[in-house]
Amino acid sequence: MPRSKEIQKQMRKRIMELYQSGKGYKAISKALGLQRTTVRAIIHKWRKHGTVENLPRSGQPTKITPRAQRQLIQEVTKDPTTTSKELQASLASVKLSVHDSTIRKRLGKNGLHGRVQRRKPLLSQKNIKGRLSFARKHLDDPQDFWDNTLWTDETKVELFGRCVSHYVWRKSNTAFQKKNIIPTVKYGGGSVMVWGCFAASGPGRLAVINGTMNSAVYQNILKENVRPSVCDLKLKRTWVLQQDNDPKHTSKSTSEWLKKNKMKTLEWPSQSPDLNPIEMLWHDLKKAVHARKPSNVADLQQFCKDEWAKIPPQRCKRLMASYRKRLIAVVAAKGGPTSY
Repeated sequence: MPRSKEIQKQMRKRIMELYQSGKGYKAISKALGLQRTTVRAIIHKWRKHGTVENLPRSGQPTKITPRAQRQLIQEVTKDPTTTSKELQASLASVKLSVHDSTIRKRLGKNGLHGRVQRRKPLLSQKNIKGRLSFARKHLDDPQDFWDNTLWTDETKVELFGRCVSHYVWRKSNTAFQKKNIIPTVKYGGGSVMVWGCFAASGPGRLAVINGTMNSAVYQNILKENVRPSVCDLKLKRTWVLQQDNDPKHTSKSTSEWLKKNKMKTLEWPSQSPDLNPIEMLWHDLKKAVHARKPSNVADLQQFCKDEWAKIPPQRCKRLMASYRKRLIAVVAAKGGPTSY
């Protein structure tokens, strides 16, 4: 028979109902098909503690003293990259021997958990100031302004070189079986550099960049793709072109070309990919392309074009409808990194 702590909550409640109605241990035991000792133990707990719920158990006393706990918290607060082994050695230096898993559990109870560090662009004070200024300046811009902004960027799509982790269920000593590995090719096995654009109304054109990207190549991409995209996406005459501060984008010849072709650009803070929602579309694109398992660069190029064209306009619309949240996040972070 199960012990009292294993009796279901409903059963414990039923025992108390029968007991409070005047039934004895024997009658309750017979009615519910339980051991008499089980019924007695539950009723005894109710008399002593006023509840039949499972109570917290004390367990073995912890070896980490309050003082040692404060030391652990101070060390990881000062340097978050400190490992549990290093903390274990630190406690050993004051003659306190504990397992490193005990240290991790104790830090976890204090809200400190081991996590992979997020990768974000390195921000100088100038970058932080520029980001904060941009966010504050545009915080109250009408939605129509963002809906008529053409967002642009370049990205590299690799054939085999996706830097992501995959998990498999496997037995010990089977790590290198064919079904449990991810095949890799030196230098990624080839890649494609693409330029793309989008607006709130949907994805614009995608161009494959052949050879080295320089100002002349960039200007030719703009010439062939920007105005057709503006037309296809039905942007208003007040549309604005967004581009980052890559040297090819801000060179003297490119600036003159933009001025000559009457393309108004959005001033942009450096090191701010989190402010460009096209990054979300790049993620979608790469995921969709690699799901199709391209076997060569030609396939890779075609799949990029195919999947870019499939991006739903609703996805683009949602990204722009929530753009103000990105600006709020930058202001809240005082120009620092955000979760975007």
